[in-house]
Amino acid sequence: MRDRIIDILNMVCPYIDTDEDFNLVQDLDSGDFDAFIEELEQRFRIEIDENARSEENFIGVDAIVEMIESL
Repeated sequence: MRDRIIDILNMVCPYIDTDEDFNLVQDLDSGDFDAFIEELEQRFRIEIDENARSEENFIGVDAIVEMIESL
């Protein structure tokens, strides 16, 4: 799952360095963030509601993995 998320990040926002700490809520503009969410929803067949879109769920790949696993 981790590799799939990194692939999505590289496709939607290639300027994000997935080897470094990042915060997608702060680092992406709303269009890129929405595109990333849509791609996650399609690839993992999940729905990420507004509550799950909190900053703490997007502070790194591991946080995104945990969020997806909890849905």
